[in-house]
Amino acid sequence: MPDTPASTKQAIQAGQRFIPHPAAAKVAIVAPGAGEGFWNGASSAFEHDGIIYLAYRNRLPIAMGRGQGIIIAKSNDGEHFETIQIIDKSSMNAESLERPTLLRTPEGAWRLYLSCATTSTKHWRVELLEAETPDKFDPTSRSVVMPGDDNWAVKDTVITRHNGIWHCWATFHPLDIPEHEDRMVSGYATSTDGQEWSWADGNCLEPRANTWDQRGARITAVHFAGQTIVAFYDGRSSADENYEERTGIATGTSPDHFESVGDQPVGQSPQGQGLRYLDIVPLHDGGFRTYYEVATVDGSHELRTELIK
Repeated sequence: MPDTPASTKQAIQAGQRFIPHPAAAKVAIVAPGAGEGFWNGASSAFEHDGIIYLAYRNRLPIAMGRGQGIIIAKSNDGEHFETIQIIDKSSMNAESLERPTLLRTPEGAWRLYLSCATTSTKHWRVELLEAETPDKFDPTSRSVVMPGDDNWAVKDTVITRHNGIWHCWATFHPLDIPEHEDRMVSGYATSTDGQEWSWADGNCLEPRANTWDQRGARITAVHFAGQTIVAFYDGRSSADENYEERTGIATGTSPDHFESVGDQPVGQSPQGQGLRYLDIVPLHDGGFRTYYEVATVDGSHELRTELIK
């Protein structure tokens, strides 16, 4: 077997610090109820002036309406949060809302990218809200920035600025086979303004045949480590594991292509169930916080956090 390239070893080493340890993590947001389908998580956080601002999805069982809305909260310590705004799915003309991206631009504006389910379809699109402060987002001023099309649903963005360029990794669901829309791949795009996006050819991360992630690979966090890059992603082996994805790690030397590492996930719940939507938040002191959605014993999902020094 060939040796592991030095660049891959470097990326894996850089990513080790972010591998989740759910049994030791703190609960940041409790589940919205007991049992399967009561899920809080799919979060995105951003630190500014020592305060962590968090946007997370509140979801109920399908019979109760799925993703109800996006809750925006703030915290001085990264663990105890105060709600400052709620974006309801009806205000976005969406049947459900999923993972958002929350960030602050270099010019000082706040942006919220929302994953919106198009009503009575399997299609998803991404819309953008912008505000002066993270408690003043106005859904009436929304704009579609990633429309998807008849063949692909697009959602669950990871967006950042690096070296003066806007980068986006998004999840794409193929719509060509009815009742198989849960399949997922990850795509990559760049932008000069975070609104008009240019998509790279091909997928930046794909499922692997005959593995634990053969049904889907959704990038949830990307960390630049010198000349190498590490990505964390949600994977599933079958449609039955939809909503209970576990976390894997992938590496690359370019943001438009990653290769999965290892034959097992690096993150799952203590019961061996879902641990997904890992988010890596840089802190002003050089440390990091991670947030991720994890299954509990009763089947509900809560949001947990770890401080990485």
